[in-house]
This record gives sequence, structure tokens and C-alpha cells, in this order.
Amino acid sequence: MFQKILIANRGEIAVRIIRACKQMGIETVAIYSEADQYSLHVQIADEAVCVGGNKSSESYLKMENIISAAISKGAEAIHPGFGFLSENARFADLCESVGIRFIGPSGSVIEKMGNKSKARELMIKANVPVVPGSEGALKNIVEAKKLTTKIGYPVLIKASAGGGGRGMRVAYTELEFDNAYETARSEAFNAFGDDTMYLEKYIINSKHIEFQIIADKYGNVVHLGERDCSIQRRNQKVIEEAPSLISEELRQKMGEIAIKASKSVNYVNAGTIEFLLTGDDFYFIEMNTRIQVEHPVTEMVTGIDIVKEQINIAGGEELSFTQEDIKLEGHSIEVRINAENPKENFRPSPGKVELLHVPSGHGVRFDSFLYTGYQIPPFYDSMMGKVIVHGKTREEAIKKMRATLDELIIEGVDNNRQFCMRILFNNEYYKGTFDTGFIPKHSGSLLGYDDYE
Repeated sequence: MFQKILIANRGEIAVRIIRACKQMGIETVAIYSEADQYSLHVQIADEAVCVGGNKSSESYLKMENIISAAISKGAEAIHPGFGFLSENARFADLCESVGIRFIGPSGSVIEKMGNKSKARELMIKANVPVVPGSEGALKNIVEAKKLTTKIGYPVLIKASAGGGGRGMRVAYTELEFDNAYETARSEAFNAFGDDTMYLEKYIINSKHIEFQIIADKYGNVVHLGERDCSIQRRNQKVIEEAPSLISEELRQKMGEIAIKASKSVNYVNAGTIEFLLTGDDFYFIEMNTRIQVEHPVTEMVTGIDIVKEQINIAGGEELSFTQEDIKLEGHSIEVRINAENPKENFRPSPGKVELLHVPSGHGVRFDSFLYTGYQIPPFYDSMMGKVIVHGKTREEAIKKMRATLDELIIEGVDNNRQFCMRILFNNEYYKGTFDTGFIPKHSGSLLGYDDYE
């Protein structure tokens, strides 16, 4: 097993990985930008190295600086977390080329599945059901419009290198298409340096269901059940839960397809197969070749520490469990707490945390990097942390989350706590009849312009 691991990330996921390493007796090296000098992950790691300036492009995306930090500190492996370089095939290959283990899949697999249009082509060949659309990347806007005429509106224009809802636009009519395509393409280039696009039929009134996959290098592939990630704002997840409200028969069917998709590319380590579900019909949309923000809800219902499993697999160990060992116990919900102002179009709101009070107790977890007095920098994603609860039933979990958010205090920065509270009190959410159109449909009440529904 590894003696020392460098965490190539920041914020709550860096803290999460460091804590797992500590429990495994593994020393940790944190990296940080100049703006993150006093961040929690820097303070709790065994060692820390500054890798550059405030912006991500000057620090957390500087591959050579990160590799140099790992070599200088004697780290045997790098955990990339999520975002930044976690799905960068070149970075994974660079790690391996200097004898450092990348805690994730190989660069070749990331290249196959991290590129959304290439992944779509591979899944079609593997007979995995996909959303109707382009077979691969689009050549240009002319080809895109011809295909749209064939499959019909609305359509979803997506960046091949996309993620986190960036480089993605919906065109409901022909009049909207040109602007949607060019906006998505421009956003994709600015975010990922790649403006390659592909296109899918936009399926209305669908649920976003994802299966957690974990696989070792010996050919063992297991799914840890599914998560419902349908509560989204502009294709970015807000609330996730596990398990979803699907039948056991459908869960088994979707799980088998998720495993089939993973095996078709010889996937190793933790990953996520994402589907759109409408009725009992489901379609592959993408694979995330990394750990997900929402992994804690799966941990809560399975009792499996996914980060520790990632490390064990990278260290050459075989999975210690089989599919038959996986039992989903109770229900878990996660709420993302962001430094943003929902009433001002969710404007990011960095600043100083004047007071932080986090509820604790049975079945309550808070994954975060916050502390009282911490100055949230303006250079990164607005997520401050995640509140996760577990209950015996979904109803119990909802009530526990309501109570937890009601007690949560984060003073000094605007945040979305009240916005998320209103979701939890919405009758449609409570009944589980929501889909990916939930937030746009209820935006008035969620922003406080109406009373609770």
C-alpha cells in the first residue's frame, strides 16, 4: 500500500481524501494556490506545496508543477478528486510516465469515456441504449442543423469535453438553434479549450439517474446502486439522493447495463454511468471517470467508503466484496451548499465566514472546508460544502434534512440554504414525482416569491 499520496485538488474533496488517507495510515501532501494558503486542506495535510497563483490556470491546472511537487515530496500516488485534472488523460499518462500512480482509470480509458461524443460512439457499438442524436462529434453547425431536422426539436447541444453543465444549451425551436450552438461552443472552448460539440434529442420530463461503478484490475466490476440527481439548475446538480424511486426489477436491469458499459472499455477504479430515465425506458448519456460530488449518499446507504476503495484498487488490491454483498439500507439525501445569491441569478458570493455552526448527530454528515473566519476566495467554484443525511426511510431523511438545514448557520456570505429548504418543503419533491424540469417549473416559489407549496 502507498505510504504517501498527493491530493491534486482543493476544497471539500481535498479534505475528504485527506481524512480517508489518515484513517488508512497514509501520509498526505496538499497542493494549494496563493489564494488557498489558509484553506482547511492545507492545514490538515501532513505537508503542503504552493503550486502557483490564484487562478486555476496558474495552479490547480498546472500539471508540471503538480508532478514536481509529488516527486519532491516523495508521493507514490496522486488522487485527483473531481474537476480540475481528474478527467485529463494527459495528466493520468504523465503521472504514470514518471512512476507515480494515478488514482483513477488509465489515460486511454479517460480519453475514451471522458470525451462525451467518443463515449457515445463506444456505447452504441456495445449495444448500450443511448439518447437519439449524433453518433459522434459534429463537423459543424450545418451538420448539426441537418441532424436536428431529422430527430426534431427540442435538442440538447453539448460539449464533447464538457462537465458541470458547461458547454451545454437547449434549442427548443429552429430560431433558437444558431445562438444556442454558438453559445455552447464558445463556452466549451473557454472552459475546456475544446469546442468539439455533439447533439442529443432533449428528452422532456425525464429523471437523471446515475449508477456508481467500482472495478478492480482483475476484471471484477460491481455497481453500488443508483442516485437520483434530477434536481438541477442549468444542468448543475443541487440535491441528490440514494436510492432512487425505481423498482428493484428496473434497478437490476439498469445496473447490469452500467456494468456492461464499464466492462466494454475495461474500466478500473470508481466511475459513474449516467442515464436519462423516462417511464421504464432509459438511455446512456455519459460516464464520469472520477469520483462524483454526490458520492456520500451512496456511501451512506451501502456502508462502503468509496475513496478508500479507490486507493486500495490503485494499490493493486482486489475488490473485497461482490455484487451480492451490496445491500441498500435506508435512504440518504445530499444538499449542496453554495456561496451564491439565488435572488440575484445565483451570483457567486465569496467573502469571510463570520460564523459557522454545523448541526451534528445520528445520520448527519457535513463535508466541507469551511471554518469560522475563513475567507472564501473568488477564483473557484462556489460550492462550500455538502450536507448529507441518512434515514430509515425517504420520509425520515427529508425531515432530517429539513431540521439540519434549519439549524445550519453560515454568516458573512450569501448562500442557497433557504432555496434548498424550499425544495424540501415542495409537495412534488416530497412525493418523488419530480424530474429534471423541477427547478424551472417552481422557480417562483423556490426563490421566495410565493409561499411554500
